[in-house]
Amino acid sequence: MTTRNYRATKTQSNGRPGWSVTFSHPLRTDARGKLGLKVRRGLGTTDPGEAQRLVDQLNELLADQSWWSLDRLGDAGRHFNSNVVAAFFDGIEVGKIDPRHLREEVMPLPTPDLGYARIMLVGSTGAGKTTLLRQLIGSDHSRDRFPSTSTAKTTTSDIEIVSDPGAEYYDAVITFKPEHEVRCAVDECLEDACVAVIRGQYDAGVAGALLEHREQRFRLSYVLGGWQQTGAEEVSASLFGDDETDDDALPEEETVARDELDINNRRLVEYVAQIRQVAEATKGELAPDHGTYEENTNTYRRQEWLDIFTDRLYENEDFTELSFSIMDVIQSRSETIAAGNFEYTATGWPTRWQFRKPQSERGAFLQQVRWFTGNHGDQFGKLLTPLVDGIRTKGPFMPSSEQLQDPERQLVFLDGEGLGHSAREATSVSTKVTERFRDVEMILLVDNAESPMQAAPLELLRSAGSGGHGRKVAVAFTHFDQVKGDNLRTDEQKVNHVRASIGNAVLSLRDSLGAPVAGVLERQLDSGNFYLGGLDRPTDRIPRGFVDQLRGLLDRMQASAESMEPVTAAPIYSISRLELVLRDATDGFKNPWKGRLGLSYYEGPREHWARVKALCRRIANWWDNEYNGLRPVADLVRELQVCISLWLNNPAGWTSYPQDEDEREAAISKISQQVFDEIHKLAEQRLITGQRTGWQTAFGFSGKGSSRDRAVRMVQIYDEAAPSISSAMDVRNQEFLDEVIQIVQVAVEKNDGALEGVKDREAIGVA
Repeated sequence: MTTRNYRATKTQSNGRPGWSVTFSHPLRTDARGKLGLKVRRGLGTTDPGEAQRLVDQLNELLADQSWWSLDRLGDAGRHFNSNVVAAFFDGIEVGKIDPRHLREEVMPLPTPDLGYARIMLVGSTGAGKTTLLRQLIGSDHSRDRFPSTSTAKTTTSDIEIVSDPGAEYYDAVITFKPEHEVRCAVDECLEDACVAVIRGQYDAGVAGALLEHREQRFRLSYVLGGWQQTGAEEVSASLFGDDETDDDALPEEETVARDELDINNRRLVEYVAQIRQVAEATKGELAPDHGTYEENTNTYRRQEWLDIFTDRLYENEDFTELSFSIMDVIQSRSETIAAGNFEYTATGWPTRWQFRKPQSERGAFLQQVRWFTGNHGDQFGKLLTPLVDGIRTKGPFMPSSEQLQDPERQLVFLDGEGLGHSAREATSVSTKVTERFRDVEMILLVDNAESPMQAAPLELLRSAGSGGHGRKVAVAFTHFDQVKGDNLRTDEQKVNHVRASIGNAVLSLRDSLGAPVAGVLERQLDSGNFYLGGLDRPTDRIPRGFVDQLRGLLDRMQASAESMEPVTAAPIYSISRLELVLRDATDGFKNPWKGRLGLSYYEGPREHWARVKALCRRIANWWDNEYNGLRPVADLVRELQVCISLWLNNPAGWTSYPQDEDEREAAISKISQQVFDEIHKLAEQRLITGQRTGWQTAFGFSGKGSSRDRAVRMVQIYDEAAPSISSAMDVRNQEFLDEVIQIVQVAVEKNDGALEGVKDREAIGVA
């Protein structure tokens, strides 16, 4: 095999002083998962001679593989210039920075030990959970605009708000997505823009593909500006509704200036022109061997052609330069924020921002925070919102109405991406949601009263119930003022109409979860349901009945921090029954995936090849374990936990019999919660960490037949990660079964229960 020769060259970036170095990194992978990520780093000098000397040093390092290890970092620091060492070694560290840990370092989330109740708001996109959150923290819709809301998918980062009525300051700590993840998203936007060219889109369509990522969670328009964006004073009148009111207008200091708009518009026009050149050039390269997109009239042939086309884009130097240019603009946006303190990586990428203001300067505090959370069109071109991973704030956040204020109330609100944030969701709830169940005292399901308890809320209830967190669930029905009908003339009739959806939801879950878990959810939701409307208005304009409901909800939140009575009863289980339910779990996980991948018939649509490839890309590069509703880890967690939950709720006996149904449920819930946590780790390890090579192989397929090859390899990964349980198992199957049994045994015995019929502890590796 021919060894690749890596070389570095010096370059100058447009609009930036000084010299940079560009090279293909031998140890870092690009968005295709292939070694040789093209990197550009500043050399810290404007002298061309000094720049060339540093480039020569880097070429010396690139030519000698003995330097290509983190173990040689110290030696390299003594042998080469520090800028050369940083250019090569930054980005190859083992592991990755955890943004949540970065927030925790400077602003730990308070716990019930300190009197706080932690509330997690979850709900379908558009249900109004962020609008409700505004009411709970006293955020004015027109003046504060925090957190951001819209009819579109808005919340894509973690929002954590500590409500401390006695706080003297407002504090914020904001963390950012890693540089390589943003680079991946930029490259995918460029891919889609090039494909738009091939499909004959006009400039507006090409720009649209560039400025909004296909997953709708990353919007370059926020950072680069909108296509042909005009100033606020030039917005035309609406043809479909009322014009914007004065309340919608931003102060001049918060908008993008006219000269900045012009720069942004010219830059985007140039980008679109360059994208067209790259797309046409790559198309021409493919024509001799693969024809053109138009010539391949068969749908599958076009799919194969586009697969080759997008792969070939990464070999185009102009494509790489476009990516570098966009990343330069993105990175420079932090320089426009004068307030607060940024922390950066060695490459100059922001990792954390901190800011503090006295409680009397709330407006000035939120004005700065909005640059990281906003979505107002007049700010497009200056917002850092797409780069943000998480926002944590602390201060005297409380409802604006005195009727709802309580100086003793201490709450932590956790808000995040909505359920069903993609157009085609799979059956499970994202692990980003379910992993936080253990960290909260209340899981508040925010649902739309006009169409309550649809698929996504039902799945949330299933996940919370099977994971032993059913006692934490409450539901707030928003848009209750819009519940209307000839048969719904009184408030009581409307409440009964919406409340009936709870009963129907629990009834539909009874078969899969079992009567005990369904009973917990039914009792919990029977007392923990609230009806809200008019939340988009100032609190003093909300009807009195809804204000009363808000007060009851806030009291319920605070009460969730109260500790439970200790449980003395403990269950006894027979291991033989567990093996039977695990067989259903593994088959229930794999069979739907075979159907989605087109390898067997299963109810539901076949997934588009591009979505499947995008999933493989993220897992292969360790960026994420899911993509746009495709969630293999969450799917495996769901099936394992539902089946194990049924088993846990039917013990063979008790060490001491529970006094009542509450004690019985509490004893089992403690075990279920621990199992739920460990099943998350098991699924991640078996499907992702332990299968990285397989995912890289699956992602690497390209061209004719690649979709089927990828699907076959993915099914092989699933078979290896979750092998079927049967009477004729080999060593691999038995290892999986033993790992699950170990998790259950530890959880049962830690909570004073017993497991009968299990092997000797050492035989299954239990410490």
